[in-house]
Amino acid sequence: MRPTRVTNSIRVLRFAHNEMTQAELADRIGVTRQTVIAIERGRYSPSLEMAFQIARVFGVPLDEVFQYNDSEGETP
Repeated sequence: MRPTRVTNSIRVLRFAHNEMTQAELADRIGVTRQTVIAIERGRYSPSLEMAFQIARVFGVPLDEVFQYNDSEGETP
């Protein structure tokens, strides 16, 4: 399985929010710590619902948490 082109700022946001742990974030959104690790590392794309939940935990818009890079090897 190839990595997703969706990148994220979850690690930065966790540290900006009182150094929230991966486990704390996982508890807040109802997933395992392993899922949070996979999302942070770009190995797993969360569902749209989960993405919104993550953004809501940090109190930021969705596009401050997730970015989509569609320029990888594609020409307009």
